[in-house]
Amino acid sequence: MIIVLVIVLVLLAIVAFFLLRGRSSAPSGAPAPRRGAAPAGDGIGGKVRNLFAGGATADAWTELEDLLIRADVGPKGAEDLVTRVKSRVSSGGDAAQALREEVEAVLGGDVDLNISDGELSVVMVVGVNGSGKTTTIGKLAKRLVDSGLSVTLAGSDTFRAAAGEQLDIWADRSGAHIVKQTRGADPASVAFDGVKSAQARGSDVLIVDTAGRLHTRTPLMDELEKVKRVLAKAAGRDPQEVLLVLDASTGQNGISQARAFTDAVGVTGVALTKLDGTAKGGIVLAVREELGVPVKLVGTGEGAGDLELFDAKAFAERMIG
Repeated sequence: MIIVLVIVLVLLAIVAFFLLRGRSSAPSGAPAPRRGAAPAGDGIGGKVRNLFAGGATADAWTELEDLLIRADVGPKGAEDLVTRVKSRVSSGGDAAQALREEVEAVLGGDVDLNISDGELSVVMVVGVNGSGKTTTIGKLAKRLVDSGLSVTLAGSDTFRAAAGEQLDIWADRSGAHIVKQTRGADPASVAFDGVKSAQARGSDVLIVDTAGRLHTRTPLMDELEKVKRVLAKAAGRDPQEVLLVLDASTGQNGISQARAFTDAVGVTGVALTKLDGTAKGGIVLAVREELGVPVKLVGTGEGAGDLELFDAKAFAERMIG
């Protein structure tokens, strides 16, 4: 009996030790980090200030350009930014502050989604497989439904295995209506049905998923052009938005993707996925500088609500620090 009592007391002591240890490592009242926020100190502002600690030397400017290239700004964008920052610092400005303000200026402020009042708005979504296209569509549908709009989804990606099932799940999560056909059906036919169904239901927004095979395959671009023509004919005008979903982690490869889709279907904005930090966030600048296409949406996590309207000022502050 005494042995049992001793064992129980030892176990209680062990449990109490780990409970107290857990409390000491997580003080009560400490705010939980916001999902998708850049980690503290993730910006490159500290590195910029270190570069110029010894003055605005030629080496400092060269290293700044290299730093921006490594952040996926791209050679052209990095060179242009350095030129503009250099003109400001020569008159006594702070290099990091000047860089942050120039980044914000390049991004050109916030650009809202083009959603019309009182008539159906068509949003065509394009992007290569694996970029997070269908997930972004689901998150966007939820965001729009939560704002009080009625949404229809059209599954025009009829070739990728499980694309329709994935869109079904997101339609259920977001409260959107879905229009689809069997796998292998004509994508343009699904797009046409989507417009007519959305009009008949009085939907505010139709979001059209499309195929995303490798962008180097010309037939894909031909197919997307056809889908866009059919959408325009069925709705009586061009889609209000042609959103390109771009994986932020692809770096400069994303620029070639963006250029191919822009040339084919006239991309009006970018939805950037997997931007869970700012170390490589220069792709945002590269897209804007080289293609003139604004970033409109940013995916910041895996949750259904982890899709934000792009905030140019907040991005500049997070990237530079």
